[in-house]
Amino acid sequence: MIAESKPVVRVVIYEGEGSTPLEPAVRAELSKLLLEQGYSVSRVKTGSAASAVTTGSMVVIGQFRDQKPGFATGADGAVKVHFREVAGLVAPDIVKTIDACRGEASLPKPGGWKPWFPVIDYGRCTNCMQCLSFCLFDVYGVSTIGKIQVRNENHCKTDCPACSRVCPEVAILFPKYRSSPINGDEVNADDLRREAMKVDISALLGGDIYQALRDRSAKAQSRFSKERDEERALKERQRCLTKLSEKLDIPAEVLSSLPSIDQIQAKALQAKARAAEAIKLSSTQPAT
Repeated sequence: MIAESKPVVRVVIYEGEGSTPLEPAVRAELSKLLLEQGYSVSRVKTGSAASAVTTGSMVVIGQFRDQKPGFATGADGAVKVHFREVAGLVAPDIVKTIDACRGEASLPKPGGWKPWFPVIDYGRCTNCMQCLSFCLFDVYGVSTIGKIQVRNENHCKTDCPACSRVCPEVAILFPKYRSSPINGDEVNADDLRREAMKVDISALLGGDIYQALRDRSAKAQSRFSKERDEERALKERQRCLTKLSEKLDIPAEVLSSLPSIDQIQAKALQAKARAAEAIKLSSTQPAT
């Protein structure tokens, strides 16, 4: 099962029908303060609508000419909407009003912008599910129509671009990565040649990666009692970590935090099954 991200609190600056728009300077300062605190912010003007929210909470602020209720819910009750009048308030005071509303309603505190997360370039993605099969941290998921998507970006390990390394189409980007093409720069022929090792993940361990893990586990168990040597074990582990770090540019601390071999086997098989199911689902959908 893929864990869901925590609920999002969205602030909507309402300047549509029945309201007086905020002063531009106040709106700009307010947006900056809210974004710095980690709130998701959108603006509604006359003739426009807030972007769709299917679950979670919205705090709608504005200078309303018509009286608004303090609280309302969506038709199915999944979306909770809190209205706050901010006429005459300066930006810092509006932020305090929003924070107070969040506290009163026991809404989750917003987190800061996460600087390390993957982005899928759907113009290049072929929905091969290599990333879903490879990632051990449940970052990726699948939509209801079988399309790969970034589901839990907060699970991603900082400075680890390994899933991008196994993508055969250079379709996974990390905006904070240090170099092209993973950072989103234009992909060229040299990039494709340099990243040519990506497709065959099993080649890293030689042959079937799942069988290799099983064989390695069995050998380790059989010789454990007669070859117990902590110093040798540490050296062997370090060599493995160094090899993987060089191959996929995975930080050593990420490799050190990986689960046991048995847990890796279970996660890998589950991911492989999800990928196969997703590919089957997407193949049944009509072309768009």
